[in-house]
Amino acid sequence: MRSRSIVAMVALVLTWPLAAAGAQDTRPGIAVLPFHNGGSYGQDKENFDALEKGIAGMMISELAANPSARVVERDQIQRLLEEQRLGASGQVDAQTAARIGKLVGARYVITGQFIDFYGEFRLDARIVSVETSQILTVVKEQMQRDHLFDIIRNASQRLMREAQLPALPKPVQDERGSRQIPTEALTFYSRALLYQDRGQKDKAIEMYERAVAVFPQYSEASEGLQRLRSS
Repeated sequence: MRSRSIVAMVALVLTWPLAAAGAQDTRPGIAVLPFHNGGSYGQDKENFDALEKGIAGMMISELAANPSARVVERDQIQRLLEEQRLGASGQVDAQTAARIGKLVGARYVITGQFIDFYGEFRLDARIVSVETSQILTVVKEQMQRDHLFDIIRNASQRLMREAQLPALPKPVQDERGSRQIPTEALTFYSRALLYQDRGQKDKAIEMYERAVAVFPQYSEASEGLQRLRSS
């Protein structure tokens, strides 16, 4: 009798990884599209082009810290936008956002726009339901450009609540809440993403390096730099 129990336990241990591997991820999928420049003034145009990608990239990072959601990777979104020829088409409407969301298996798609008026920065982010193509809510944040990371983080936290996701675990909340990424480093990171998407590898590496030089704890920039150097 005991030998049967042992055999049964061994069989369970051997088959569990296969069952786990085949288990479907039931967490709500969230896709974040590049943010649209609504008509900004006071900086180099390339900085604004870069922020379209950088804001989305940092928002993906903030949302992905929540284990209750499955956030689509930025590279996957970028490839899809290029395939659908939407990379340079400007602001994406709700129906197009929902169509993109279906292609990546997301429940929600986050789109939006920003406007920087000589240092006064405003971000509008909206959640689109993939199932209905309806805009569920719009989140607005506005501060001085020097607080750009706070704008992105605050908007991300509000979007999590609107998507009815549980709050971040306390240790994660404390760790991420203690970060304060300077706008200069975030701008370099954004330009790195811009050059990377353009296929300008050397320039992207330089921008990642400059972002890390300004803020050595910038994990997103360090990881991006490592991936690009090894590619």
